[in-house]
Amino acid sequence: MKLISSLTTAFLLLAGGALAEGDHAMSSGKVTKIDARWNKITIDHGPLENLDMPAMKMVFEIADAGMLEGLSEGTQISFLAERVNGKLTVTELQK
Repeated sequence: MKLISSLTTAFLLLAGGALAEGDHAMSSGKVTKIDARWNKITIDHGPLENLDMPAMKMVFEIADAGMLEGLSEGTQISFLAERVNGKLTVTELQK
């Protein structure tokens, strides 16, 4: 029983550490262009700490086309960008 308890505790610590390691702060920016046909968005953003990138304006892929619903140019957003299959992709978006 003691062995099972120790293994469970070790697993929970490892799983918790892996989740904390993957957590990233959201970045902020302003939508300057939306290309719904190609599922791309241009954002004038602040620093992307998780990607070690400075503030700039750039084009991102969108992980889910549904993210573009109700979004318009000039909207201030919070977002998470990550490298997905070698492409900078917005994986989370809040208006």
